[in-house]
Amino acid sequence: MSDHSCCQDHDHDHDHAHAQPAKNGVENPGVLDALGRDGDTGEVVLVMLEHRPWSGGDVQLQQLQEKLNSYLSFVLDGEMIEQLPQLKGVPVRIQLACSEPPPEPVIGLLEKVREQISFQGIGLQVSGLAPTEQSGGGGGCGSGCGCH
Repeated sequence: MSDHSCCQDHDHDHDHAHAQPAKNGVENPGVLDALGRDGDTGEVVLVMLEHRPWSGGDVQLQQLQEKLNSYLSFVLDGEMIEQLPQLKGVPVRIQLACSEPPPEPVIGLLEKVREQISFQGIGLQVSGLAPTEQSGGGGGCGSGCGCH
């Protein structure tokens, strides 16, 4: 992996022989939380984990935006293909797995990002949510977001 990978811990100020792996989650944009392959669609899925409740306000929204930017950079700058050449030409989806439905400001951000990255052939989806009345019983952000 290159030193600029979203999959690397960028803290070079400590002894790496005793370093703990960087924690995953939206709060750490320097870590790729999970990467897998969707058996149904064949897509490469880059997963962002948000285990915290959506109570962080602007700070949490900014962290989500930074994490999205890191993931997009990893894909669009060719770093993913450099590290995993077998994924060349495979469609990519970014997936936000969170413990509760995101609030309106997050949904708005996700809708804008989804629209922009669709031009590069990258999908965006929210998952991991318990079915709620607001989401139509199927998880996702809610009926208006189009992620499910």
